[in-house]
Amino acid sequence: MIYDLKQVNPRADICVKLVSQFGIGIIASGVVKAGADIILISGHDGGTGASPLGSIKHTGLPWEIGLSEVHRTLTQNGLRNSVTLRVDGGLKNGYDVVVAAMLGAEEYDFGTSAVIALGCVMARQCHLNTCPAGIATQDVKLRKKYKGKPEDLVNFINNIAQEVRIILSEMGFDSLDKIIGCNDLLRKNSRFEKFIDEKNIDLTAILDAEKSQNYFFDSQKKIKVPAAKFEQQLSEGINKEVLPAIMTHSRIIVNRKLKNTDRAVGTKISGLISFLYGSSEFKGYIQYRLEGTAGQSLGAFLVDNMEMRLSGIANDYVGKGMSGGLITIRFPRSIRKSLEGNTIIGNVALYGATGGEVFIAGKAGERFAVRNSGAAAVVEGVGNHCCEYMTRGFVIVLGETGKNFGAGMTGGIAFIYQEYSLVEKNLNTEYVTIDQLTLPDEDLIYKYLVNHGFHTGSTIAKEILENWNTEKNKFVKIIPRAIRTVDYDKIFEEQFKNRLMSVFNKQ
Repeated sequence: MIYDLKQVNPRADICVKLVSQFGIGIIASGVVKAGADIILISGHDGGTGASPLGSIKHTGLPWEIGLSEVHRTLTQNGLRNSVTLRVDGGLKNGYDVVVAAMLGAEEYDFGTSAVIALGCVMARQCHLNTCPAGIATQDVKLRKKYKGKPEDLVNFINNIAQEVRIILSEMGFDSLDKIIGCNDLLRKNSRFEKFIDEKNIDLTAILDAEKSQNYFFDSQKKIKVPAAKFEQQLSEGINKEVLPAIMTHSRIIVNRKLKNTDRAVGTKISGLISFLYGSSEFKGYIQYRLEGTAGQSLGAFLVDNMEMRLSGIANDYVGKGMSGGLITIRFPRSIRKSLEGNTIIGNVALYGATGGEVFIAGKAGERFAVRNSGAAAVVEGVGNHCCEYMTRGFVIVLGETGKNFGAGMTGGIAFIYQEYSLVEKNLNTEYVTIDQLTLPDEDLIYKYLVNHGFHTGSTIAKEILENWNTEKNKFVKIIPRAIRTVDYDKIFEEQFKNRLMSVFNKQ
């Protein structure tokens, strides 16, 4: 995740959130070595009520425990100066900020208290669209009840800052930076010593400066952990080759052989195009012709006017976050028929995709199209949890599906080429249901099968198209229960009419 985000936007600071728990220090060390710029230690307290009660009451430990362990572990391993520590979890005042600084935090998040300053009444109805304060709602009538002002939040933060100044002056310090990591300044509250002894609470790791090995460091000077050089070589070479085409809006073909250490291929160029031209101003066309085994995140964050053609196999996260473009994956021509029906890509493909098209001449792993929000895909078999949390777009599966198909699916459509009884058996019927196939559906499937065969040489697509009048009846249409009550045909027309008009033009 960190590597992918660094590739698509090298200028961004990447923040990773870790829930406070025992053993979090080791995890934080790995996060720093992976290149994160900020680690957020999140405590068990706080939250505005959108989470289930079970999550609020039974998730995580106090932020003090996690923060002190992370700071101590990073210090002991010489990694503390490579990352900024941030903390949240029910911070309310300047005292909390000062304590957090002594335990190693350099930045401090305010959530619940800041929202309350803007008028939140903690009704715990955020997820129901019925917020009486008009904050967590899209209901026009309820939003009129909102009385908060920006000045309210400014006053709240200014008061916290003033309290921090007062506490620091009482301690004899003129800067918050000078107490970061100095837990030797903390003591047990004498009022609670009896309670601490009765409950057998051990605060040694938090309060014992010698055991914690905390020392003052310059929080303003950070030493970045360099990315692995071998992972940069492929991308850097492609960048030099493609850059002239990007600047002149030209067409270019990039030929490369891949190995599984080549991660996020195409992502850096996608990020550069987005940075220079936004979402639609680039008029050139970049085609990658790839062979071999792609590492994780092939085509992650892919944009329009980019094409990834892979003859080989790919690992997890194919097309993650893609907003446009085209990805096609198939086996090499010499072994295509002998390996027909085998898995060709890994898990969690199209995670969070918002656009683009994907054609896979083989099976995918689990969680295919999870959180898909607009991409179109054709694949020849999937594992468990396909279309999980899908909100838009569509998926055509030409083969077997795993269990729990469509869990949490609230939008989009899926078409499955499989026996009705097998499809029904694997559906998550709480969220999705089988619907009647319509003429526009048949038109869409036909056109995408033609495109699938053109791009991948799929024998399955060829066989279906040769006997279309018979085979089309074997497709089962899956839609979310959430859209059964709305004008589905209108939604379908608005979402897919452009694809139906232009699908052949890209050939």
